[in-house]
Amino acid sequence: MAKDFLNATIKANQEIYNILNSGFKQEWCKSYNVGAGGDISCEIDLLAENIFIKHLKDFGQIESEESGIIGSGKQKIVIDPIDGSSNALTNFPYYGSSVALIGEDGLIKCSVVANFANGEIFYKIANEPLFVAYLNSLDFKIEQRVKEPRVGLFERSYAHDRVVKKLNEHNLKYRAPGAVALSLAYAHRVEYVLYVGELRVYDVAAGLALCEDLNVTISDNYVVVAQKKETLNIIENILKEVEDELK
Repeated sequence: MAKDFLNATIKANQEIYNILNSGFKQEWCKSYNVGAGGDISCEIDLLAENIFIKHLKDFGQIESEESGIIGSGKQKIVIDPIDGSSNALTNFPYYGSSVALIGEDGLIKCSVVANFANGEIFYKIANEPLFVAYLNSLDFKIEQRVKEPRVGLFERSYAHDRVVKKLNEHNLKYRAPGAVALSLAYAHRVEYVLYVGELRVYDVAAGLALCEDLNVTISDNYVVVAQKKETLNIIENILKEVEDELK
């Protein structure tokens, strides 16, 4: 089942990737109502969502950031059709998708995160390694850690000045690219990934499943992933010091 789901998810991502890379279309920016995840849905979000529904509807009930619950089934499929849609609509090259298959036992069976800007796609089946390839070749290889990464990724850093200041005091450099699931997919290549804010299942389900061999802390309002336990501890202490800001 997981392999069939994986293949269907790859096909969906390939279809979306080919459309998005055929040339930017202004109509993708058309706004609709606020989606299930609390953000305004745009044409590009709904276009991608419909493609995922077409390919994945037979595998279980879909829970999408845009339309909420779709269909029925014993398994649940959590999707963010366009992760980093503001980036996509700005034609800034850091946006993709995230998909997680959750079994009847509540455990994630398969996770897939794609980067529509550069064509990379990551997947992990439960109890197997993390694999990466490009959508135009699908030559999958085990994702390798960068042993001495120079930066971390801090999503929503713009809202947390005190955290930024304290990271700087510890010489923990970061970038803030603006797509949570995609940043989690790249966790093996950076020093750490930090997200501070409301935790929505669409943002973190698939991405965190890709990080199970790393050091991870999940709280009500933040997620920290780090290659080294020491780095994780430093960031956790920083967050405790500014706890009042995180509420």
